[in-house]
Amino acid sequence: MPTADDFQKELDSIFAFAKAKLLTAIVIKSGDLHRLVGDYPGTDHRMPICCNVMRKNMKNGDEVLSEPPSGAGATLTIKYQFPRK
Repeated sequence: MPTADDFQKELDSIFAFAKAKLLTAIVIKSGDLHRLVGDYPGTDHRMPICCNVMRKNMKNGDEVLSEPPSGAGATLTIKYQFPRK
């Protein structure tokens, strides 16, 4: 089962890639992040933890593009700006 640290490590890896490519922004969907980490889709998914990690990484200028009514589902989509401040 993925942990918050697992999601954070994958998100850090994505951020490092975006920085190396000199991107000005990257859009990440929680369902995609969870698939990269594993155990999704499935009955033992950790989508609420995945979404919490994504939200905790938001900084000024970042934007929630879409979110499910519950706030923690596979459609949570966040645009992260670069460089990270």
